[in-house]
Amino acid sequence: MGANTSLITIALSAILINNFIFSQFLGCCPFLGCSSKMDTAAGMGLAVIFVMGLASAICWVVNEYILMPLGLGFLQTIAYILVIAVLVQFVEMFLKKAVPSLYSALGIYLPLITTNCAVLGVVLLNTQYSFNFLQSVVYGITGGIGFLVAICLFASVREKLEFADYPECFEGFPICLVSAGLLALAFMGFSGMKIGG
Repeated sequence: MGANTSLITIALSAILINNFIFSQFLGCCPFLGCSSKMDTAAGMGLAVIFVMGLASAICWVVNEYILMPLGLGFLQTIAYILVIAVLVQFVEMFLKKAVPSLYSALGIYLPLITTNCAVLGVVLLNTQYSFNFLQSVVYGITGGIGFLVAICLFASVREKLEFADYPECFEGFPICLVSAGLLALAFMGFSGMKIGG
């Protein structure tokens, strides 16, 4: 991908082909921690979409107009982490006031969005791919949508697993890992897709 990549290609790539959870294995901690119930998974997915989209926009501006002109490109990672941390604090304060039930359901995983490598990965990949502002925002939002799709699919599987019959040795976390692995295998089918000319 590069600066001339179309927005549809970027969107389909972020959601299906290079899904942050199932293809790049970034952000697995909140993925596994917040996927036991569908409503919690959807809340976490929406929070990640918001943070990824805004972080992509703000980090692009910080990189293009502050870091690069001043020759401070080596500080990109630190600057990006600071931007993400501030955004997550805003999301946390908003959810605490507006949706306290979701805030308590997300628990420790909400502040962990700050260190979610999928969020940091999207802003670093925007820089690596030399995306312009619009491409960066589209990649951030659709990367978050890919995270939402992954976590909601996994939550629906985990809800069904409560009534499934499987060996006792798989009880709890092992069956979750097996299910996540099978979903990742299913998403590998998209890796052969060729989009565009």
